[in-house]
Amino acid sequence: MQCPQCQTENPDGFRFCGNCGFNLADLAQQGPADGEGARTLFFGAMQAPDRAKLILIKGEGMDGVSYHLNATEHTAGRSDGEIRFPDDPLLSPRHACFYYDDQHNLVVRDDGSVNGVFVRIRDPVPLVAGSRFLVGEQLIEFQETTKDDQQPEADDQGTYFYGSPRRPGHFKLVQLLRGGDIGMIFRAPTDRVTLGREGNDINFPDDPFISGQHAMVNVAGDGYELNDMGSKNGTFVRLEEPFVLGHGDYVFLGQQLLRVEISA
Repeated sequence: MQCPQCQTENPDGFRFCGNCGFNLADLAQQGPADGEGARTLFFGAMQAPDRAKLILIKGEGMDGVSYHLNATEHTAGRSDGEIRFPDDPLLSPRHACFYYDDQHNLVVRDDGSVNGVFVRIRDPVPLVAGSRFLVGEQLIEFQETTKDDQQPEADDQGTYFYGSPRRPGHFKLVQLLRGGDIGMIFRAPTDRVTLGREGNDINFPDDPFISGQHAMVNVAGDGYELNDMGSKNGTFVRLEEPFVLGHGDYVFLGQQLLRVEISA
């Protein structure tokens, strides 16, 4: 029996595809169709075979299940669509969509998910107020500073609150904790800030997925940009717009890391 999702041949009687896990039970119930024992395949499986596929990355960088993207679009989420991860509580029911545009490029789009879609950066990417990125397990939000940020605060009677002095800053990096709480807030004293496990402006020594020197945020012209510093696991930025994927790109959804493979 041939799997309609990945075209792998499976022995008769298999309930699930040995390669991609597709449910073969429903296909078997269709019974013989036109001709001598032939079965009717799902229409989507016949569209542009092997155009692209997503490979789930397991622990230690090992490859897991492959999802062949042979139809026009494919929805990913916790409970909706063709690519499902029902045990991932960080995924929205309908989280993202992978589709082909008019130029036949593979594109990923955030479908209004709570936690967003992240893509591993290859080159420096611009940051604006509210941009979010991942280094290891740390979710960081970029914020610009204002004059109000640098001024002490007083109550209605003109008394200033006691505390550590506020220092001028070029920008702020805010650590976002699970549950929506704010963790560390770092005000950049210079025009560049490095992040990593040790020896940086911001260190996360207990995060096993962060490299020694992992990423850098710096002033670039009239704006700001995010750079990866050759880290082992990469730096991921949250998408605000549909993004054209290339061969070898990595996409992070909830707790799922997917590698993109595009056929020539």
